[in-house]
Amino acid sequence: MSKTVTRMGDGSSVVRSRDEIRREVVEGSEAAAVKAKIPALEENEVDYLVDMFASPMRMWSVERGHEAVMTKDGGTNTLISSRLSSGIAAPIGRETAVRLFERAFAFDSMEVGHIDYSVKPSKFIVSVEQEHMELLQHTTVFPLFYGFMPNLGLYYRPDGQFENPSDLLPLGKIDAARRTQEEALEACHDDVVWQSRMFAETGADAINYDTVASTGDAEFLATLRATRTISSETDMPVEVSMAAEMVLGFHGELEYEGTRLAGLWPHQQMKLVERAGAAIFGPVVNNNSKKSCAWNVARAATFVKACTAEATIPIHPNVGNGVGGVPMFEVSPLDMVSRASAAMIEIGKADGL
Repeated sequence: MSKTVTRMGDGSSVVRSRDEIRREVVEGSEAAAVKAKIPALEENEVDYLVDMFASPMRMWSVERGHEAVMTKDGGTNTLISSRLSSGIAAPIGRETAVRLFERAFAFDSMEVGHIDYSVKPSKFIVSVEQEHMELLQHTTVFPLFYGFMPNLGLYYRPDGQFENPSDLLPLGKIDAARRTQEEALEACHDDVVWQSRMFAETGADAINYDTVASTGDAEFLATLRATRTISSETDMPVEVSMAAEMVLGFHGELEYEGTRLAGLWPHQQMKLVERAGAAIFGPVVNNNSKKSCAWNVARAATFVKACTAEATIPIHPNVGNGVGGVPMFEVSPLDMVSRASAAMIEIGKADGL
């Protein structure tokens, strides 16, 4: 029986038979289906993924006419940083890097964002960031987002002014831990709204709230409220990009319009993001580095398919390092990036990446 070289979730190469690949695809899809109570992939979809991972071809792509648009988080770090986004530390400025993404790499859109990507530190240099955005609006054609992370964790001690729930919970101080999260989310919400308004005034084409709910349900609530405010007060579209496939219930009792936030899966997160007025939703599915890429891609595509089945706004799943089926490895291998991307579009029916 012929075998194919494929990869594990940590990027290492492995050899698999076609039957082994099929088993891993089915198991990955069923893992998502059981967790989130959503349909597993259909037989023809399993066949597609098996053909993909059993193919000896180095790269994989979508069918002609099925191309999808791209939005990007992390801005120009891929070029100008030496450590973030597998950066190459090119000796160029941020404006030049954005123009390269447009004219050399043919990106559909680009994000302007500070390398210290969270709202709490970047709000202090917002006037400088506005200058970057204004300059790039004069020298580019494609849509420019401004992006940042709400990152509620920076509002807790030792970085912020609020007590740290991670210190309170081990002591059994549940009420105090919940109260400090409620206080911190209000401050985070105010900062997110203020900074978003600054870029609406500057002429940004859209805003991207990235890595949302990285610290759990309180951060998700702050973002949903901010999304509602900006979507209703301005004509600037909002993209909400998540941090993980499930919202961590660090508070456990927070709700948005009657829906408890803790434990929500991507298709459930999407409904609240829609209700808040967002223009794009970016679901995230975390990888298991001990499982194969076939398993991880099938699992991720199952989650995304459940989102797109009911969505009324575009769905742009995150296909990056350690998420969306792409291995957790410093330099993402293109053989798996191309397969994960194609699966999100052909199987997950994503509108973009």
